[in-house]
Amino acid sequence: MSMTTPPGWYPDPHAPGAERWWDGTAWTAHTRAVQVPAAPVAPTAPVAPTAGFGPPTVPLHRSAAGSAAPGGGGGGRGRRIAALSAAAVVLVAAVATGTVLLGKDDDPAPPDAAPGSPTVAASATEEPGPSPGKSEEADPGRLTDQLNGISLPIPDGWTESDRALGSGATMYTDVTYDCPGGGSPLCRHGQVTSVTADLSGATGGAATARSVAEKDIGKAADAAYDEDALGNRTHGGITSHSVVKAQNVAVAGRAGYLVRWKVVTGAGPGGYVQSLVFPSTAGTGALVVVRFAFDAGPDGPDLAEMDRITAGIRAIGGDATSGGVGSSIGPD
Repeated sequence: MSMTTPPGWYPDPHAPGAERWWDGTAWTAHTRAVQVPAAPVAPTAPVAPTAGFGPPTVPLHRSAAGSAAPGGGGGGRGRRIAALSAAAVVLVAAVATGTVLLGKDDDPAPPDAAPGSPTVAASATEEPGPSPGKSEEADPGRLTDQLNGISLPIPDGWTESDRALGSGATMYTDVTYDCPGGGSPLCRHGQVTSVTADLSGATGGAATARSVAEKDIGKAADAAYDEDALGNRTHGGITSHSVVKAQNVAVAGRAGYLVRWKVVTGAGPGGYVQSLVFPSTAGTGALVVVRFAFDAGPDGPDLAEMDRITAGIRAIGGDATSGGVGSSIGPD
């Protein structure tokens, strides 16, 4: 019986000395240098388009006779060595079984299994790698974006979203309500999502935090208040908007840029949306987009919470003093 190879970092087939993230079904664009097992670090940001090569593979093992093959082969001497090896394996298994039956509970844990092909034995002990976008259990008060190497503070009354791999790190307010425009009973008063910036449509010159924020804000507004993924206008669509803030800002020690809009909707009180863009603290510093969507009106979160979350962004593993200061670093 077999199962799909779990997500994790594996040797990059096309880049010796590097590792690439396998998301459980395909290679992603995220790479990092080969890590020392005793010192785990955050994954790096993507530096290249998703590779088109195959899944992780099992390296060939030399037989006793020196042939590069999965199994033994090399004549009588090879068969004799193989037989002795098999006997040794049986003996070790018997000793291990006897130890378990005697109630011994201090055996060392088996090492992680080597990266395999798309299927691995059902008895493999390999633990799946961390899911990008999932917070570390060691710090439940923060939302962790593993791929971009940052974490954000989770305000009181908010919770982390349990989303599928690759959809970004998201948190939102606990309470749901019937959407004012209909179509869904699951609207929320506030939501924040951290993702790697999509630069696929960028043209002319290098993308900057400002150019990406100015382009992303319209998409952020549409996703939150105009039309959802199912085509429902849960807030009656956006009828107009105004720019509330557009400025340079320091985030986790990096120079970023934010744009904030107030949107008026066909139903309900409307809301505030913000696109915050800054270089990742990991790897090559690819741009990160943090989208904010807060309902306006008395039921929406305090607008100052956007600034508090921005000020609390920091690199994974950093202390409170290494986080983003969220202050303006240039003209508004």
